[in-house]
Amino acid sequence: MINIAYDAIVVGARVAGSSTGMLLARRGLRVLVLDQTSFPSDTLSTHQLQPPGAALLRKWGLLERVEAAGTPATRQVRFHASGSIIAGDLSANRIGEPLYSPRRTVLDPILVDAAREAGAEVRERTRVTDVLFEDGRAVGVQAKTKGGSQVTERAGIVVGADGKHSMVAKAAQPHRYQEKPARSIACYAYWRDVGLQGGQIHALDRRVAGAWPTNDDLVVTFVAWPAADWERFRRDPEQSISETLDETGELGARIRAGERVGPVRATSDLPNRFVRPYGPGWALVGDAGLVMDPITGQGIGHALRDADLLAEAIAGGPGGQQSPAKALRAYQKQRDQRSRGMYNFTVWLAKLPPPSAAERMWFAAIAERPEQSARFFAALTGADPINEFMSPRNVINLVGTRGLARLIQTRLHSPRPRRATA
Repeated sequence: MINIAYDAIVVGARVAGSSTGMLLARRGLRVLVLDQTSFPSDTLSTHQLQPPGAALLRKWGLLERVEAAGTPATRQVRFHASGSIIAGDLSANRIGEPLYSPRRTVLDPILVDAAREAGAEVRERTRVTDVLFEDGRAVGVQAKTKGGSQVTERAGIVVGADGKHSMVAKAAQPHRYQEKPARSIACYAYWRDVGLQGGQIHALDRRVAGAWPTNDDLVVTFVAWPAADWERFRRDPEQSISETLDETGELGARIRAGERVGPVRATSDLPNRFVRPYGPGWALVGDAGLVMDPITGQGIGHALRDADLLAEAIAGGPGGQQSPAKALRAYQKQRDQRSRGMYNFTVWLAKLPPPSAAERMWFAAIAERPEQSARFFAALTGADPINEFMSPRNVINLVGTRGLARLIQTRLHSPRPRRATA
């Protein structure tokens, strides 16, 4: 018999890890959450708390804390694409929640505190160095504390919430599927005195730029370029982000009138993949189990959703009556079903294909119809299934059968990303 001190050990204490630890502890389980950093601390992030994620935080009693920390709610958004402007209310969806863009120095400590309040033991500055296996089953972890001493902890299940380069996943070696290489690069920066009301997204020529209000009266900007242009971008990130924002017109002028706060942060490490999220004695949540390009801003919301699904599975599924294997199979099935449409859309969008004539017609048709604009934003934020908005029936409703055929041809024959230029 395995002598365990905890029912679950969660490796990683950011969004996915703290949420999982909190939900398990609220169910009465003995939980240990470990993270190599201390909080508050920053990390590269989309900042996007989409309406479904906001709804989960409200259900857990935590959204009020996010709002109390000065995180502005974003309800109005303008999407600029192919000469059209699609404007709408981000809270005009079946969920009824707006979008928030919290800094991770705000969001993560709220979740860490909530995990502690629920009864989970959270150890910061503790780096997990190995996952322990006995007879093919994960039974615990080895870790090094902030003082440098080695500790061994055992549990009924080890949860990897340690990101896209998960050490737990490397130890378990689960199957990867629907894997796609990085399609784009992402860049973030903060600005003061911009005076932005609502959010903006600009689909440019092989570029995307977005801007959203965040904490401390700042605006966070997001810029995406094709992955093939990484070397050009990294030679002068400040110039690269400036020239992209300038292409947006009025938004670029607002940002030029403001002041950048902190460095420009950019990455080309943007994989896309599903990973089998469970096995004997272990499970994965957040980017460790499902990661996609940040261009659609789904990472935080998916982490919260999957923490909710996984905690239920570890507790025995609905009603607590399922076997662990059956409950974890259901977790994977639900995660994949809820993610596949957005995943496919994201990896296509991350190619940053130039707009076709059919797509220009499609955007124009959406912009002219407020009910379709509301559906567009509900799909884009994950509040409604994107497959429903992109269904042939709805596309025909917008642009007719010929327009549908042209859009299909565009998707099938979208060009490959161009090579980097000097």
